[in-house]
Amino acid sequence: MKEKVVTLLSESKTARWIALILISSTMFFAYFFVDVAAPLKTLLEKDPYYWSNETFGMLGGSEFFLNVFAGFLILSGVILDKMGIRFTMILSGALMLIGGSLKWYALTTGFMDTEIYTFLGSFITGIPASAKLAFFGFAIFGVGVEMAGITVSKTIVKWFRGKELALAMGLEMALARLGVFAVFQLSPIFAQDGGVSNSLFFGVLFLLIGFLTFFIYTFMDRALDKQTGEGVNVAPEDQFKISDIGKILTNPGFLAIAGLCVLFYSAIFPFQKFATDMLASKLSVAPEIASKYVSYFPIGAMILTPFIGAFLDFKGKGASMMLYGAILLTVSHLIFALVPEASFTPVVAIATIVILGVAFSLVPASMWPSIPKIIENKLLGSAYGLIFYIQNIGLLLVPILIGWSLSVSNPGVSEQIKAGVEGARYNYLVPELIFAGFGVLAIIFSVILKVVDRKNGYGLDIPNKES
Repeated sequence: MKEKVVTLLSESKTARWIALILISSTMFFAYFFVDVAAPLKTLLEKDPYYWSNETFGMLGGSEFFLNVFAGFLILSGVILDKMGIRFTMILSGALMLIGGSLKWYALTTGFMDTEIYTFLGSFITGIPASAKLAFFGFAIFGVGVEMAGITVSKTIVKWFRGKELALAMGLEMALARLGVFAVFQLSPIFAQDGGVSNSLFFGVLFLLIGFLTFFIYTFMDRALDKQTGEGVNVAPEDQFKISDIGKILTNPGFLAIAGLCVLFYSAIFPFQKFATDMLASKLSVAPEIASKYVSYFPIGAMILTPFIGAFLDFKGKGASMMLYGAILLTVSHLIFALVPEASFTPVVAIATIVILGVAFSLVPASMWPSIPKIIENKLLGSAYGLIFYIQNIGLLLVPILIGWSLSVSNPGVSEQIKAGVEGARYNYLVPELIFAGFGVLAIIFSVILKVVDRKNGYGLDIPNKES
């Protein structure tokens, strides 16, 4: 009798690209919600919210509070390795939806008429009650979105290892970046019709759609596991153990990438929170116009990331790409900081934003497919969880640092804006120099990574696709 040959779902190009589209769609909607309030900083400073720079910075940092101080990102990686992709995916989608709904409710006028609003306003009076609930909701959302991020990364490795891994990760990131483009285009429009809360409402609606695409994917994941027998009768030596986390933290390649990751992303995501206000101030234009300029930020990433991924699959040079991206990041922030206002035209602003977007394609497109080269498969979930945890420390603290530095370097400006003084605006020299400083440190870690790669033979500059 002939033994029946079973073709794995992951061997089908159609199936694996459908799987990628489903999980990438969720990340598109998640990234939209991450920055849904970013173009609305000026509205949040006025009636009825009266948020300060520090409060707005805290909002950006609150997304990462539970991940860092409660260790939820490390726990997320352990849950992923112990419980599997499907369980973690549904859990992450639910947390994003719950947390996002709380953040939306916090910014509705209806919330201001409740006893909860009065109670929250009774302590730490320097922070508005609306901000406190928004922080809490965004922290829950942050647990979900970071859990989703590591789950999606491991899922892509599951379907594309030895195939178009970097291209697949690049396309997923490109679609996520499209969410950033969409939010800076659409959020101000939504706010025109119903205020800040209306933008948040559409963000929550998008999260619901994202939860559904995650749910649909789980059926494909179950079918693939039935074919491969993954998770069934796993030998004790192949099972994940908590002690394995020590192996990850003593891996020099992991430590070098983690250092690069936290520094690079600290100059990207916190920048997005303040970018609209920065450009509006430096160009003396309305926030709505500045928001449209900022929306060009992910264009470079959207266009280039898939091509960079394909290049990495067939030609390699991952470690080198990370170095080039760190250099472009530094140059971009130095332009924002040092080019005089007289020379800083909309063309210069958009060009610099696009250059930053190119940097944002080079580093992540190279970094995330490099992790499977230095960490064994059973530890991938925890490895991604740990690197996201380290990244989240920066993403928690840096927005607060930027908000504080903005107020300290612009004494009295916040009070003028609240009073409606015409022409009052911030000078972003100090915050941009801080971002550029992170870029310089990222360059140093990129060089360290190349040295470590050469010494340990990880093959980060070797093509991903197996011949």
